[in-house]
Amino acid sequence: MSDENSGGSLIKTPKQLILVVVLGFLVPVLSAALVAYLVVTGSKKVDRDQTSVEASAVAARIKPVADLAIAESGGGATKAAQSSEQVVQQYCTACHMTGAAGAPKIGDKGAWAKRIGAGLDQMLKIAVAGKGAMPPRGGAADLSDQELTGAIVHMANRSGGKLKEPAVPKGAAQVAERSGEQVVQAACIRCHETGAGGAPKIGDKAAWSQRISQGADAVTKAAIRGHGGMPARGGLADITDREVTNAILYMFGRAGADGAAGKPAGK
Repeated sequence: MSDENSGGSLIKTPKQLILVVVLGFLVPVLSAALVAYLVVTGSKKVDRDQTSVEASAVAARIKPVADLAIAESGGGATKAAQSSEQVVQQYCTACHMTGAAGAPKIGDKGAWAKRIGAGLDQMLKIAVAGKGAMPPRGGAADLSDQELTGAIVHMANRSGGKLKEPAVPKGAAQVAERSGEQVVQAACIRCHETGAGGAPKIGDKAAWSQRISQGADAVTKAAIRGHGGMPARGGLADITDREVTNAILYMFGRAGADGAAGKPAGK
């Protein structure tokens, strides 16, 4: 009898049976939950690492070949200097060609006489500081003193002055001399094509004969000064003496001149 009891089941009571059943259910469930947790957390770590790697790879692929660096002010290349004629044409003619706001007109000897008499240094000082309606440096803050000086001399000498032309700034672009036909088309044709204001018409031999007999030098000087209804330099402020002569010789030729016109006047 005792042998039968010793070899029997370990579950002796109903409570033990219930405990065994509960454990048999919970252990597999908890094991499955633990495995699932480990899988999910491991997957998230891999995803984060992979995302980081992919982001770095994309950034590397789209990175430009060279980066753009903005230089500090003053560290770049210097601006090319401008010639006297370029400065006058770009900044001065708006007022000095028309006399706007009391500016002395280019070619008006009376308006320029007092200024020329004060000297170049004084004119430069006024141009740098500005005066009246004229802003400092004519409104072009990047103009150098040398460029301003050249512009002043250029205008003054075309208004009765005899100031020494400054040297052309190093690196300044040279302005190509215009042909007689180009000057005529730009300035002279307005009157000389129609005869407006008594101007001799282009091609009218009778009207031009007296002028041709005077020679190109004399007619050039008259054109530079201006006379009658014709403004100084035909109203083209940036025209040079040689270009005035080129225009006259062109019109002489259209009127039949064959050498009587003479040679171009000096600049």
